[in-house]
Amino acid sequence: MNSADKDLQSRVQQQILGRQAFEEAGSAVRSGEFSSADEILLEALLVNPNDPNLLRLLGVSLTKQKRYPEAEQRLTHVVRLTPQHSPAFGDLAEAQMLQGKLEEALGSLRTSIKHDPHDQRSRQSLAELLTLMGRGNEAELVVTDSLAANPTRQSLADAMLHVQQNQFEKAEKIYDEVLRREPENVDALRLLGVLCVKRERYDDGAALFRRTVELAPDFWKAWINLGSALGEQQRLEQAEEAYLSALALGPESLHTLERLGANALRAGQLDKAINWLQQSLVINDQYFPSLLSLGHALKTVGKQDLAIDAYRRCAIAKPDFGEVYWSLANLKTFRFSDEEVKAMEAQLGQLADTPDDQASEIAFSFALGKDCEDRKDYPQAFDFYSRGNSKKRTDVNYDPIEYEAQNDRIIEVFTAEFFAERDGWGCQDESPILILGLPRSGSTLLEQIVASHSEVEGTAELHYLLRGATESGLNRADGIKYPQVMHELKAHHIRGIGEEYIENTLKHRSGARFFTDKMPNNFTGIGFLHSILPNAKVIDARRHPLDSCLGTFKQLFARGQVFSYDLYDLAHYYTQYVRMMKHWDAVLPGKVLRVNYEEVVADIETQARAIAAHCGLDWQDSMLNFHQNERAVKTASSEQVRQPIYSSSVALWRRYEDQLEELIDYLEPVLLELPEHDRPKSLQTR
Repeated sequence: MNSADKDLQSRVQQQILGRQAFEEAGSAVRSGEFSSADEILLEALLVNPNDPNLLRLLGVSLTKQKRYPEAEQRLTHVVRLTPQHSPAFGDLAEAQMLQGKLEEALGSLRTSIKHDPHDQRSRQSLAELLTLMGRGNEAELVVTDSLAANPTRQSLADAMLHVQQNQFEKAEKIYDEVLRREPENVDALRLLGVLCVKRERYDDGAALFRRTVELAPDFWKAWINLGSALGEQQRLEQAEEAYLSALALGPESLHTLERLGANALRAGQLDKAINWLQQSLVINDQYFPSLLSLGHALKTVGKQDLAIDAYRRCAIAKPDFGEVYWSLANLKTFRFSDEEVKAMEAQLGQLADTPDDQASEIAFSFALGKDCEDRKDYPQAFDFYSRGNSKKRTDVNYDPIEYEAQNDRIIEVFTAEFFAERDGWGCQDESPILILGLPRSGSTLLEQIVASHSEVEGTAELHYLLRGATESGLNRADGIKYPQVMHELKAHHIRGIGEEYIENTLKHRSGARFFTDKMPNNFTGIGFLHSILPNAKVIDARRHPLDSCLGTFKQLFARGQVFSYDLYDLAHYYTQYVRMMKHWDAVLPGKVLRVNYEEVVADIETQARAIAAHCGLDWQDSMLNFHQNERAVKTASSEQVRQPIYSSSVALWRRYEDQLEELIDYLEPVLLELPEHDRPKSLQTR
């Protein structure tokens, strides 16, 4: 045998041994026997040091062992040897992403897709990575590009473009047409669900996402979408289940871990929230959504210094992320440094007119408004607040006419005669203490006072009351719905709804005799509450109308409160609130205790004793030491209620009186009912 034949035989033998090693190591990796796999692969690589298959498998094994730098080194070698090997670039991107090298991972995934445009694994990874980086619109465009391979997919791509242009009806028509032809098309189902959520049709969205994951259980993005839709409905336990299903598909997914943390935070499970978020930050300690949520969690439990540190780390990781600066401002007791103000102003000047940038523009505007107020530059503060509000108003849907009509229907149903005919009905549980009113009117302070009593447990802003009215099966197939359907319900139905409300609250409680439910917007549901829980106590947190509206106008809410971003809407909502409370006073005399913020500040003990008496509580001095209560507080007033009582927020509206002329005009009928010294100058001596 000549030397050429010997070389050929040697190469063939090496290839055979290489294939055997690859198969054995692959089996070991699939079985989780990584040490055995590495041993086999390293021995084979001594003979075949540049075999791309062996190197790639070793990189995959090292990634699964969380040895990310070593994995990246091996996989980088692979793509240098085979620069058009799309799957290797996908593997390299995973190792880079798990080290927090997001820009490098982005480049690797784009290269992978360049070499194989139909690689759905890389497209899904790219969409997730862009989502992680806060570039949601680009993430959806990745999906759009992947849908252009056939006529159906092209139709879906067209529909997504309609969505981006806010042409929702056109998009929905296309999705419906596709699903009539292909009822099990999971892309169409998911995308229609995304559209439903965008239009706040959360039930429809959740149903579509459920159908999607039934058909495609490994569709990671659909599980994430399902969790988000359920979270918007406050179905937080079900949302957690969806996110856990997503986590099972990708245990190292930063986005999924952050979503689990944020969901636990909303559920008030603060230890669990912090744990999930810290897990994500082990993977990437600069992942800004996790840093933001961690700041929120730490603020809620009263660890302000640690919260500020998390927020500032978030701002360093993503300087153009306006929400983190608003989160700092929203601590209320925090003051920006001159350098931070300059950074915000610079970012605000650089923002383009895109949806993602608009959210940051809004947040920067509110944060700079708060800074100007702290520096006593009230005209400039109001300009910033107005800028943020005008942008935000285009993003929300508030219909004053429909809201007033809904209140008309409530007043027509819940009359004195209605309650007299149902005397003795409902669940007789006496544990709920509802605190309601307008946002920024002192409700958190009242909650902190009453929750400082040993027999009262402070919970959170619970959503069960109004959901019980509108989503508990009361709406009938023949079109009769809440509130008119209340006339149709029998005593056992009413009692069952009350019992369901109590059952829903148990997860937030640990056994105290009473508990608080501090949801400001519950004021429209007092009649429904009295029907289902006649022994529940109600406290109305009232504040000067202009301070109440101004405080709301200065607040960028995480969600809801869609009336708060326009002075006319605010005034209309406030007058409806006053109207509804007058109605409840007339038909349910004594049901509601009205507590004025200004009177609490002037004489806390008198007001605290009145609250105790109304709630059937024996007096305890701890109610005066509310600021020493270490309970978690989730609202914007969390840091303020950890201080002794102060008066600096009383009559704050006078500092903005010139800027509030429009609001004063709208609220004139309400303001004229006040003592003359509490009215603005333009309404005095009338």
